[in-house]
Amino acid sequence: MSPEEALAFVEKHGVVLQAARGPVPSLAEAVAGGRIRGSWWGHPKGREIYRAADAVCESPDVLVCKLVEGKITYVHRRLWPALVKLASRFPRARLAKVWDEHTPSGAHRSRRLAFPAWVPADVARQAKTLAVSEAEAALSPLLAPRMERAKPKRTRRPPER
Repeated sequence: MSPEEALAFVEKHGVVLQAARGPVPSLAEAVAGGRIRGSWWGHPKGREIYRAADAVCESPDVLVCKLVEGKITYVHRRLWPALVKLASRFPRARLAKVWDEHTPSGAHRSRRLAFPAWVPADVARQAKTLAVSEAEAALSPLLAPRMERAKPKRTRRPPER
């Protein structure tokens, strides 16, 4: 998968996990062509996965955050208004923009920009005019699993003696 194809994959699906499994597609598994056992770094297509992930992370049209289950998640710009509209339904920390940068010593440092500081003005305006039902439809893969987890679990009562 080329960097351009990786970006097209994120645009098509709207919300994509970098490598984890969840309610949305995984970029790493798309590049690998199937399920990955263990770390993708050790996969035969690890370098290709890295190049695809790097291209996606560098795109101004992709928000990199930890939206889905606290895992690295890519959200395409076309869904940002819906995300802003429904922001109250997600843990605020998961809406922060995240990235890694190299320090002068060569170490990696994780950085974050809190929500809504990363939201462009045009996206905030679009979110205000977006109907809640449209936002829910756009983000339905993220909302359905959350609703399932919110249901109380039923337990069987042991038979009375």
